[in-house]
Order: sequence, then structure tokens, then C-alpha cells
Amino acid sequence: MVQFLLARSRKSGVRHAACALLLLLPIALPAKDQKPREVPAPPDLLLEGGRKLTFERVISSERDIRGEKGFWKKLVDAVAGEAEYQPMKRPYGVAVDSQGRVIVTDPGLGGIHIFDPIQHKYKFVERRDKAKDSMLEPQCIAIDASNNIYVTDSKAGKVFIFESSGKYKGVFGSLKGGEGFFKRPTGIAIDRETHEIYVTDTLRDRIYVLDARGQVLRTIGKHGGQNGEFNYPTELMVKNGVLAVVDAMNFRVQTFDPKGTFQSTIGSLGDSSGALFRPKGIGLDSENHIYLVDGMWGSVQVFDREGQLLYTFGERGTALGQFQLPTGLFIDQNDRVYVADSYNHRIQVFQYHGVKDGAPSPGSRP
Repeated sequence: MVQFLLARSRKSGVRHAACALLLLLPIALPAKDQKPREVPAPPDLLLEGGRKLTFERVISSERDIRGEKGFWKKLVDAVAGEAEYQPMKRPYGVAVDSQGRVIVTDPGLGGIHIFDPIQHKYKFVERRDKAKDSMLEPQCIAIDASNNIYVTDSKAGKVFIFESSGKYKGVFGSLKGGEGFFKRPTGIAIDRETHEIYVTDTLRDRIYVLDARGQVLRTIGKHGGQNGEFNYPTELMVKNGVLAVVDAMNFRVQTFDPKGTFQSTIGSLGDSSGALFRPKGIGLDSENHIYLVDGMWGSVQVFDREGQLLYTFGERGTALGQFQLPTGLFIDQNDRVYVADSYNHRIQVFQYHGVKDGAPSPGSRP
């Protein structure tokens, strides 16, 4: 009987045969009180005014969003072995849509991961080996009000657009000869009020502002070190009427209004607290604190709008709460902070708990 089932498995698959073998073979399951070894989470970071930052979870592959296994799934895995889930290779950009799906660019794999922790679903989207407009090295990511996905491709010199389902929708910056209009598009952000799309062209030291059809409306900045000038701008974000741009080789962040009028700078070159060395991803929480990833130090620094350092979290390492060359950062409407921990091949998620009623803002005087 067992031989018959094994022979049949060649046609219907090992996992189907495993289900039948469960009826014949005794299975030794772990005892109920036998739990897998847990990796300790970092302690809560307690802040002024009752605020705090807590560690929430890690996403490194489809396995992390699949939810609890049922009894029969555990039995099948015990016989046939667990399904293999492809881990992220080099996550770079991260964003969250209105459905709570976590969308991650992975230039190491040449595509984007779509994780759905609520529906426990996963999809990998790529666009390789196309006769025209292949996606080569996806970099940063933005989501519009309809959950369309916009991805900069720093190698192809284009911006790719996908529907919420992951279906290819179109491309901005594709010229007649097939080359890209942008020299090196990196950061991308969408103004939810005006629907304008902001793209940094790192090698041109400027920001292009596009309409919904991809037509250039205006540009912001030029090469230099003065206010309103850039030296290799990379990531950027538009939120609450603020345009913030990581001016990487000037080792600072510049803030503007959405039209491009200069407002302020944050940071300077150095290795002391509050200084920047390799600034990367940027985000804004509900209290208008600016979060800035420093890839070299493996940390996230948090500033107020005046540029005063409020606190720092993370350090170089592989444990939970530590980072290896972190890159992208995204803060959702519930103040969850998503950090692309690139060389640890994962996204780490934190929860910022904001001001309590009557508490002063950080850095304010009584």
C-alpha cells in the first residue's frame, strides 16, 4: 500500500502523497508546551511626555505574513517538510498602501515584494527580459490614492507604474530609443492633495515635478552647496505641506514648501550625535518629527522641524532593533515606522506612541 502511494506521488506531487501517508504512519508532533526558541525583542524606548517607541515585528519573507498554521497544515509539513519561501535579497525602498499591504523594492532580485499581513497573501512582481521597458534595478517607491505603485529604476532611468494588483500599467521617462529620460532617478513621492509626483534625479542634482501623465511641470534645485542647491539628492518625501529632500553629499536634509520654496536645513557632516554621514530614507510622523536613516551608523535619528535632535534608535548589528546598511523608511497613518534593513534582508517595524493629552512637545520649554 505504501509503495502504491509513493508511486502515485510521482504523478500528483509529494505533498499530496504525504497527506495520504498521514493516514498510515504515526506522526510525532511537538508537545503543546514545547515552543520554538524566541529571539528577544529590543526594550521599549521611553521618551519625553509619555511617548515611546516599541518594536513590533520583522518581515523577511512570505513566511512572516502567513499567520498561524492549522492542525492539518502542521501534519503535512511534518511529513513533506515546510514550503520554501524566497527571502528578500537586498530590500531598499518600502511603502504601505491604504489596505495595509507592505510593498518593498528589491534591487537584488530586480522586482518588488507585496506583503499582505491582513489577508496573509504575498506576491512578487518583476518585469524582466522585455523587448521594451524592462525593470532592471528598482529603487524607491510611492503609492498614490488609488494604491497604484510607482517605482524608480535607477539603472533604466525610468519610473514604472503598477496597479494595486501588481499588473504593469505604464512607465514615465521612456524615450523613443528605449533609453530613460532620467540619469539616475532615486527618490519618489506623491502629493496627495495636488497629485503631483516628485522624482529626484541624483546625477542631475535636481527634482522633477510631474503631473499624473508624467509630464514635467517644473524642476527644483541645481548643483551646489547653498540653500536650495543639491549635491547628489536621493530620497525625499511630501507630507503635511512639507517637501523634505535628502541632500546626500551635502550631508543634510533640506525642507521646502511643495512649490519648491526653501525653508530650512537639518544636519551636517560628522560622527557626533545629530550629525549625518550616509543619510538615506526619510519620513514624517503625526507630530511632524522627521525620521532620517543613516546607513553608515545603522541608526535612525529623529529631529523636530527646527532641526533639533530628539532621539536615536538602532545601531549596527544583526539582532532585532539593529541594522546593517539600512536604506528606506516609511511611516504610515498609524505611526508605524517601517525600516528597510538592507543587508539583514528584512523590514523591521516599530510603533511610535505619540503625545499624551496635555503633554508638551519634545524639546519645548515648560
